[in-house]
Amino acid sequence: MSSVQTEPTQGIESDLASLEHRLEELLGVCARLREENASLRSQHANLVAERTNLLERTERARNRVEAMIAHLKALERE
Repeated sequence: MSSVQTEPTQGIESDLASLEHRLEELLGVCARLREENASLRSQHANLVAERTNLLERTERARNRVEAMIAHLKALERE
């Protein structure tokens, strides 16, 4: 009877070891995803700031061009 009791115990131990290994893998994946998420959030924030800066620069350039056009039109009328 001892061999009958040992086999189920070995199966359970094997299952537990397999489950532990899979859990360790999942924890590793979660850690990597957390790092990747933090990196992507940082990149997103940088891109949003860069976009805002570019929009401001574009608006300033548009205003300067419009001012130059207005000035040239005023010179034509003189």
